[in-house]
Amino acid sequence: MAEIIGTVALAAHIVLGFVAAIVISLRRKPSTAIAWILTIIFIPVIGVVAFFLIGFGRLPKARRDKQREVNAAMYERSEITSFIAGSGTPDWLDTAVVLNERLGALPMVAGNSATLIEDYQGSINAMIADIDAATEFIHIEFFILVRDQTTRPFFDALARARQRGVVVRVLSDYVSGLMYPERSSTIGALHEMGAQWSPMLPLRPWRGQWQRPDLRNHRKLVVIDGRVGFTGSQNLIDDSYLKPKNVKRGLHWLELMVRLEGPIVGELDAVFAADWYSETDELLPLQTHLAASANEPPLVAGTSPVVHDVAAQVIPSGPSFENDNNLKLFVMLIQNARERVSITSPYFVPDESTMLALVTAASRGLDVELFVSEVADQILVAHAQRSYYAELLAAGVTIWLYRSPTVLHSKHFTIDDSVSVIGSSNMDIRSFSLNMEVSLLVRSTELNERMRAVEDHYRAQSIRLDPLEWADRPLGGKVMDGLARLTSALQ
Repeated sequence: MAEIIGTVALAAHIVLGFVAAIVISLRRKPSTAIAWILTIIFIPVIGVVAFFLIGFGRLPKARRDKQREVNAAMYERSEITSFIAGSGTPDWLDTAVVLNERLGALPMVAGNSATLIEDYQGSINAMIADIDAATEFIHIEFFILVRDQTTRPFFDALARARQRGVVVRVLSDYVSGLMYPERSSTIGALHEMGAQWSPMLPLRPWRGQWQRPDLRNHRKLVVIDGRVGFTGSQNLIDDSYLKPKNVKRGLHWLELMVRLEGPIVGELDAVFAADWYSETDELLPLQTHLAASANEPPLVAGTSPVVHDVAAQVIPSGPSFENDNNLKLFVMLIQNARERVSITSPYFVPDESTMLALVTAASRGLDVELFVSEVADQILVAHAQRSYYAELLAAGVTIWLYRSPTVLHSKHFTIDDSVSVIGSSNMDIRSFSLNMEVSLLVRSTELNERMRAVEDHYRAQSIRLDPLEWADRPLGGKVMDGLARLTSALQ
């Protein structure tokens, strides 16, 4: 009997492995498929359960349909001001814009103004100043949204706006809300002031709300009256992220936000409208394009001078789309660079195509640099990230470690002299495939110069990673790096 049971179990295991190989390999990268198949073969019970929990990388079809519906409505508007290539525009940028549009992005529009904000508190103060000038509506969307001592003035400004009759709509990620303090008081404050709040991607199966649990909405944006917009890397929370271990270590986060005026604000608001539609079934009216103001924005700390005549394209990405559209854009930009590529990403766990593009760019003589943090706030991700350093260094990529106790959380990169990307997307597999992100592709030589100044600041505060010292690091660290890299393929 024992032999029969053993034979049946072995046969079942073989069949399971064969079926897994067929099912999992469909429309997946080979590295991802192999990682899943090996997991199921060697730890079948845990592997199968894990696959059914996190093995499917797309949101429900109804959500994807709503995204397409909002994008189609944006294209039908007659007010769109088309991007026209100007002096200094790379000859390949037009094809990048077409690529983005075909993969689900909104049109590139000209006639915008942009202001970079490096200062953490300065970003909050800038948003408060514009909220206090709001007359119609305020749309807020953050991955992490917490009412604490740092952000309380922001919530107070929202309450003042509500007293003036301004409509306030707020979205925040459901799972992240469970992981940070003050969730009840934050939601309570919004309800008390009369704001409309909805969680993003809630996991409430008793209400029929369920999808892969680690698919999250990682976007950060604020739109005020369709006139002013903010986006970038910063969440609405204290710069320690309120975690006791962070406070104990003295960690604080460094971000980059951009304040926008002009027609691009309507495109940014369309991202909010799509997410609001997905969560509430209410399709908001899409705002018409407005000309950028000739006035300077409110003067706050950490704000760079305003840049005019900016052409920009909003690129929403993530599991509400059929493909990794931000990944395709990033790889194309790196491949088309002619002189320089500077990338800032706190979590750098690239896929094969990104890694190949970077190594190739450095090997053909370009100045390629990567800014990351010296200190790690997520250990597993940090080890996976470090596993790529040796290959990058060997190819000639310069790696800068921003000094502790600052966590460099900004997410942006620049290509040559006139193209920049700013947004919420890390250069990692999670941001490419699992997180809903928003990026801003910018064509502006002047803004690119402002971005270079930001990178100069990072460089002055960073340690350059020495290839020889890195090669001689302890064996234990190398082993952990390799193991963590393997787990990153399970997506």
